[in-house]
Amino acid sequence: MRYPLLERINAPGDVKALPAAQLSQLCEEIRRFLIESVSATGGHLASNLGVVELTVALHRTMDLPQDKLLFDVGHQCYTHKLLTGRRAGFAALRGQGGISGFPAPEESACDTFVAGHGSTALSAAIGIARAKKLKGEPGKVVAVIGDGAFTGGMVYEGMNNIGVLNNLVVILNDNKMSISKNVGMIANYLTRLRTDPRYFRVKAGLETGLGRIPALGPAMVRGLQHGKQAIRRSLYHSTMFEQMGFQYIGPVDGHDVAALVRLFQNLKEQYAPLFLHVETQKGRGLKQAEENPGEFHNISAAENRTNPELSPEGSFSTRFGRKLAELGAAQPRLCAITAAMKYGTGLQYFKHRFPDRCFDVGMAEQHAVTFAAGLASQGLLPVVAIYSTFFQRAYDQIIHDVRLMGLDVLFAVDRAGLVPGDGETHQGIYDTAFFSHIGVPLYAPANYAELEYWLAQLAGGKGGPRAIRYPRGAECEALAALGCSCKEYDLYTKDGADTVLVSYGAECEEALAAAETLRQSGTAADVCKLVRLYPLPAGLCEALLPYKAVVFAEDSVATGGIGQQLAFALQQAGWRGRFRLCAVTKASLPHATVPQMRAALGLDAAALVQAAGEVRA
Repeated sequence: MRYPLLERINAPGDVKALPAAQLSQLCEEIRRFLIESVSATGGHLASNLGVVELTVALHRTMDLPQDKLLFDVGHQCYTHKLLTGRRAGFAALRGQGGISGFPAPEESACDTFVAGHGSTALSAAIGIARAKKLKGEPGKVVAVIGDGAFTGGMVYEGMNNIGVLNNLVVILNDNKMSISKNVGMIANYLTRLRTDPRYFRVKAGLETGLGRIPALGPAMVRGLQHGKQAIRRSLYHSTMFEQMGFQYIGPVDGHDVAALVRLFQNLKEQYAPLFLHVETQKGRGLKQAEENPGEFHNISAAENRTNPELSPEGSFSTRFGRKLAELGAAQPRLCAITAAMKYGTGLQYFKHRFPDRCFDVGMAEQHAVTFAAGLASQGLLPVVAIYSTFFQRAYDQIIHDVRLMGLDVLFAVDRAGLVPGDGETHQGIYDTAFFSHIGVPLYAPANYAELEYWLAQLAGGKGGPRAIRYPRGAECEALAALGCSCKEYDLYTKDGADTVLVSYGAECEEALAAAETLRQSGTAADVCKLVRLYPLPAGLCEALLPYKAVVFAEDSVATGGIGQQLAFALQQAGWRGRFRLCAVTKASLPHATVPQMRAALGLDAAALVQAAGEVRA
C-alpha cells in the first residue's frame, strides 16, 4: 500500500513542509498505515488511532526537539514516531531489533522521557519546564495525558506544583469521560475568544493596569478574576484546573486537524500554564476498534491471533479470574480489586457475578493497596490483582498499610517474570525480591492446575498478607503435563544424579529441557520445581544437601532474589557444593519474545546446560 504524503515525512519537521490543505489526507494515510502495520506486528492500536490529528497538529506547530513533547501513558506515541522519521522501524515494532512501543530517548532526541507507567507525564513535564526556566532555554513543554491517567493521584500531586510556568501546556486527551461539559455555541465562542492572542494581551494589560491603582487596584483585579471564574463555572465547570493555576481551554474537537493547528498557533503566546481539554474517539477510523476500543487497545501479531494458547481464553489471567469467581460464590467476604485492568487480570468474571464486591479503582495502585487494607481491617478478604510491573508503584503501601498491620490481603501478581512486547517498562522481574524482602509469603505456580489449587489455599483467609505470581499467556505443554502435587516443591529425580536444576514458574520449562539434554548426553541431572518461594519450603535444603552442584534459574532479578536466598540457606545448612545462579542481571530488557529474552539473558535450556557443565567441572 502506498502512502504518498507519509512517505515524504522522513525527519522531524518535515510535516511543516506540507500544504495545510493536505493535512487531513496525511492523517488518513497515517491511520491506514497504523492499521496495516500494527495488525501485522501487534501493538497498541485503538489509543493511537485516536490521537492522529492531535499529534499532527502538535508537530505542525512545535519545534522539536527544542520543544519537548511527553505522552502519558506513552503507548499513544506511534504517530509521533512516524513523524520523526521512524517509519521503517514499524516493521519490527516491539520486537527484537525494532522500535519501542513507548517513547525511547535512545531512539530519537524527539522522545523526551520514557513512559510506560501511567500518571507520570505531568510531574516530569513540570521538572523539564522548570529546568528550561533555570537554564534560560527557549521552547515549550507539552504533556499529552489521557483521561484514564487522571484517575491516578500523581497527576494531582503534579498539578499542585505547577507554579507560574508559562512554558507548560497540558493536553487532556479525553476519549472516554467528560470532565467539562460542552454547552454549545456559547462555550465554543468563548473557547475561540480565549485562545486568541489578543485576549491574552488585553487580559494581561488590564490586570497590570488595575494592579497599579493605589489601594483599590489589587482588590479590583481579584474581583475581575472571581467574576470570570463564576461565569466559566456556570458554562463548563473549569475552575478545578484554574484553581490549581492553569488557564483552562476547551473542550475542543480532537479530530479537526485544521482547527487544532490554528489553536496551537494562537497559543504560542501564553502567559500562564495552559490546560487544553481535547475530545477524541479511541479507535477512530477502524469500525471494530471504535465499537470495542478495549479489545483493540493492545492487539497481538497477526500470526498469533488464531493460536488458542495466546487467546484470552487460554491464559493464566483467565484461569485466575474464573477460579476467583468460583471461590467468591463460597466466600461472601471475598472481594476483588484491580487498577484499570479488569479484563487484563481476568476479573471480569468476578465482576459479572459479584458486582458489589469487585472494584476497579483506576490507575491508582497505591490507593488499591491501601483500600484493600481498609477492607481487610474490617474483616473482609480482598484480593488485589495487578501486573507485576505496576505493583512496584505501591511498594510503600504494601509495607506500611498492609504488612505492618499483618492484614489479610492476597496479592495476585499478574504478568510475572519476562514479558514480551512492551520491553523495559513492563517486565515483572522485581516482585520476588521486594515481596520476600518484607516478609510476604510468595507462591509461583507453573501451570493452571497449580494456580487453581494454590489460589484456593491462599484465598481461604490464612491471616496476614501473601502473594501468588504467574506469567503472561498460557501454560506450556511440558509444565501442564506435571499437574499439581499440592506440595510446596517437587523433586524430579534420576538415578545417580549429582547435579540438580532448581527453578520456579514458567522458567521451569527451560530447566526440564536442560535436564533432558543432559540426560541424552549421558549426564544425569535432577530438577527441583519450587511453588513456595518465600519462605523457602520446609525440608528443601535437606533435600538438596546430597547434590554436589546446584544450578538455580529464575526469570527475576539476581540481587536479593530467591536464588541468592537459597544459596545462603544451603551454606547455613552446612552444604559445601558448587552453586551457579542464572538470573536477570540487566535493569533494561529488550523488546523481544520470551524465548529471545531467555537466550539473551542466559536463561534458556542451552545456557543452563552450559552452566551445569561448568559448575560440575
